[in-house]
Formats: sequence, C-alpha cells, structure tokens
Amino acid sequence: MKIDVITLFPDIFRGFTEEALIKQAKKRKVLELNLINLRDYASDRHRTCDDAPYGGGAGMVLKCEPLFKAIKAASTRDSKVILLSPQGKTFNQKMAGELAKKKHLVFICGRYEGVDERVRETLVDEEISIGDFVTAGGELPAMLMIEATVRLVKGAIGKKESYERDSFYEGLLDWPHFTRPAVYKKMKVPAVLLGGDHALIQEWRQQQSEKITKSKRPDLWALHRKINKKRSGK
Repeated sequence: MKIDVITLFPDIFRGFTEEALIKQAKKRKVLELNLINLRDYASDRHRTCDDAPYGGGAGMVLKCEPLFKAIKAASTRDSKVILLSPQGKTFNQKMAGELAKKKHLVFICGRYEGVDERVRETLVDEEISIGDFVTAGGELPAMLMIEATVRLVKGAIGKKESYERDSFYEGLLDWPHFTRPAVYKKMKVPAVLLGGDHALIQEWRQQQSEKITKSKRPDLWALHRKINKKRSGK
C-alpha cells in the first residue's frame, strides 16, 4: 500500500512514522508512506497556503491553488483521495478494512476553518471524520486512520489473528486479557485460562466478549445480533 499525506505540518508525523507498527510495515515493504508539505506547492515567496474567507468571518481557509497542485501531483489512477473533515462519515473498523484493500490513499489534512470548497467538490473522493469533536487539524485524525488501516494490510503485522480478534472486527468488544503473574495483590487470573483446555478458553472468551459488549455498548450488541440473525436466516 502507498499512502500520501498532504499537510502543512509534516513534522507532526515524525515519531508516528518511525516507531512501532508503521516503522515495521515500511521495513517489511508492505507500506510506502510519503509526507507532502503543502507549502512546497505554494506559488509565492512566502509559501502562503491560507487566506481570509470571502464574506468575512474569523479564521483562515486553505487555498485551492496549492491543494490542487499537491493532490494532482500525488494522485494516480488507483488513488482514493480522502479529506479529514467533521462533515464526513464517522470512521470505524469496517471502513478501515475497506481502505486496507486500496492500493493508494491520499489524505488531505485540513487546518484552520477548512479547505476551499472547490477542492472538496472537485478532487475529494470521500470525507471522513473520526468523531463528533473538533481538532486543530487533520493530522491526528489521519494518524489514527492510517494506523487502523495499515494493521489490516497483509504482512503489516506478524499474525492475522492479532487483528481478527480485535474489538469491532466481528462486531463485539474484546474479552479481558491477563498475563503473569497468576496472582497479584490477591487478584487471581480466571482459572479457565490456566487449565490449558483451548475449547473452554475460547468459549469463556466468547461469553466475556458478548457480556462486555452488551453492558458497555448496547448499540453494538444490537447490531451484532441483527447481523447474526441475518446470517442464520432467522
């Protein structure tokens, strides 16, 4: 997978791209991640990428000229151009799986009051939000989406089951996890996990996953039951 990120602040991504999952994905050559400084596509000597909005009002708007140039330079026939925007569809695990199948993603990180509407109307394939709240720019949302997507790309992580048992993958939250020691401050690991019976362990995990989802996310639980009924034909 190739990912290009168009941003005014590429240095924000420095630690993100050189640590943990993203670093390993690049090392395994399953990911090519490029940071594109929007200022490199500005036409004036001050490298100006924003201006006051027509009609007045507070804040600045990212100019269409540098954005058009940057997006055009990054895009190919296989590209999917994504604008991080509060107006977009809310990102979830299903969307991460869909994006993981794409060959090339281009993320546009908005700033200030947003981007010139002509960019949105002409060059953007999809707008995506990470929730009903506002950040200073699209950089942090882009990082969240990239990590959630890249970990589903074949070869990015060691074992497929590492993500197949994640929360949300099958519509349920994850079960409780424990590691050594078996007893800490009189708190014991459930006996079933110590017995070595993998069938019983899996049954316990499934029960816990359902219990937690039902308790903490009744909306997910209702959706999970609806999907299961549909699959079973009931």
